[in-house]
Amino acid sequence: MEFIAHNFVPLLFAGLLLFLLTGFPVAFSLAATGLTFGLIGMGVGLFPQTLFQALPLRIFGIMQNDTLLAVPFFTLMGIVLERSGMAEDLLETVGQVFGPLRGGLALATIFVGALLAATTGVIAAAVISMGLISLPIMLRYGYHRTVATGVIVASGTLAQIIPPSLVLIVMADQLGRSVGDMYAGAIVPGLLLVGLFALFIVILAIVRPDWVPALPPEARIYKEPNGASGHRSLLVVLLLSVLAALAWAAVHGTVLNPLLGRQGDAPLDEVLTLAMMAAAFFALVLALANRWLGLGLLSQLTERVVFVLLPPLVLIFLVLGTIFLGIATPTEGGAMGASGALVMAVSRRRLGFDLLKQALDNTARLSCFVMFILIGATVFSFTFNAADGHLFVEHLFAKLPGGPLGFLIAVNLLVFFLGCFLDFFEIAFIVIPLLVGVAEKLGIDLVWFGVIIGMNLQTSFLSPPFGFALFYLRSVAPRFEYADRVTNRSIPAVTTAQIYQGAALFIALQLVMLALVLSFPNLVTDRIDKAPKVSLESIKLEAETGDYGSAPDANVPQALTPQSAEDKVAPQAEGDAEEEDPLAAVQRAIEQDAKNRKKK
Repeated sequence: MEFIAHNFVPLLFAGLLLFLLTGFPVAFSLAATGLTFGLIGMGVGLFPQTLFQALPLRIFGIMQNDTLLAVPFFTLMGIVLERSGMAEDLLETVGQVFGPLRGGLALATIFVGALLAATTGVIAAAVISMGLISLPIMLRYGYHRTVATGVIVASGTLAQIIPPSLVLIVMADQLGRSVGDMYAGAIVPGLLLVGLFALFIVILAIVRPDWVPALPPEARIYKEPNGASGHRSLLVVLLLSVLAALAWAAVHGTVLNPLLGRQGDAPLDEVLTLAMMAAAFFALVLALANRWLGLGLLSQLTERVVFVLLPPLVLIFLVLGTIFLGIATPTEGGAMGASGALVMAVSRRRLGFDLLKQALDNTARLSCFVMFILIGATVFSFTFNAADGHLFVEHLFAKLPGGPLGFLIAVNLLVFFLGCFLDFFEIAFIVIPLLVGVAEKLGIDLVWFGVIIGMNLQTSFLSPPFGFALFYLRSVAPRFEYADRVTNRSIPAVTTAQIYQGAALFIALQLVMLALVLSFPNLVTDRIDKAPKVSLESIKLEAETGDYGSAPDANVPQALTPQSAEDKVAPQAEGDAEEEDPLAAVQRAIEQDAKNRKKK
């Protein structure tokens, strides 16, 4: 019993590991470990017999958490869009736009992956969709296997870091920060990662053009009657749309600041989101006018691009735009996104009863999965905190060299390793709560910390041999040699080793981006609203009357500072041994001063 009492927290972790190794579901393993060791702790005298009386309130608190409502909303939105064929339309259209360029198909896959991340937010759906559509086309036209597989798995995992990401929602809940701050902090690192992927493909097209060939002329399906490709018309519309976006950005503050009651400049992410929407609607008006009036000014390719790209851009506005503007909470933004996805599926005539049933079934299954893991993690952390486990973790990390940087490096190595075996929900609910207290004591910004962990989890999804994205692509990549239906050529099978090699290329790029975010925290923190820090020494509570900006008046009581407030506070009762909180003393002094003025 003495041994158990002195080594309770290590034994608690060992018990959890034992439960997990038996193959028992993670949610029930967490709950079973917490309950079992809670009873053991009561037996050895560590805990009172009433330990678990507060547990039902914790469970009800989880079920009343409005933030977690965003999980089923975003899941439903992603499944409806994926099943309604949006991914296929995007890949085909964007592939035709970039196809004439070397590396064009890879660039199209990266950009479509970013759009799917900003709309569906589901890694499995993105990787499987692009694996089914993009991979056969790349193999057909001679792409190097390593590049083809790597670009698909890497683009599919962008859903981990680009808002609206389920990872960021869960991370915000566990870190005690707002989802809006997590989204604002992650948007620039996510876009920079997309740019890094695209830059790598461009360099590869220059250095090794035979690895990323362009689409042959016979594979370009959108052609004009005169044989032109239609890209010139697309370029004109793009330039006009950019001018529309710049025009909106110029008047953004003038239009919205009075409506929102805001002073000063608008946040950059808000300006960019609404400028993008202004460009999209301008292009839509041009395309509709060209079609309805029969002007014939726009090419088939241009019309196709506008009508295919507009739905995801509208969804991005519905979700991110309303959140950044402060019109909607992330939960309400998720509800609007799910509603928008259903409307788009209806407009495409692809929302049948079977699709809706599958979407609702999968949404309910994933939501229950998340809630059960969270409840199990709550039971585990209840016992863990009762045994002062957070102090054990703090002492464990306090001896690391390097201070905050050493802590971040150690945590990233731990999360990267665990990401090979555990789902990101499990890591967020088990590991992150253990590290939050240490991060706060080291002065680490928790939004920055959450974005770093999210980007690390994205990297772990690619790490051989256990990366989940690799499993998703392996499930749809051809396992045997097959005859291509277009060229009738024999295409060799894609091996698992080729998938691993492709992932390794992009893991290196993601680690570069992770190092940049670690080195430059302002990439994350510059877009986060920070409340001003208030020091007790600098507090000056002005009287209710008088001109605060002028010299003190003899007839007006002077401003109260904490020191002067303490002088006015009556002495405490003799039996009260505790010191009164300085802020409480200030409040009492204000009330007493108001009473004195009233008497006068």
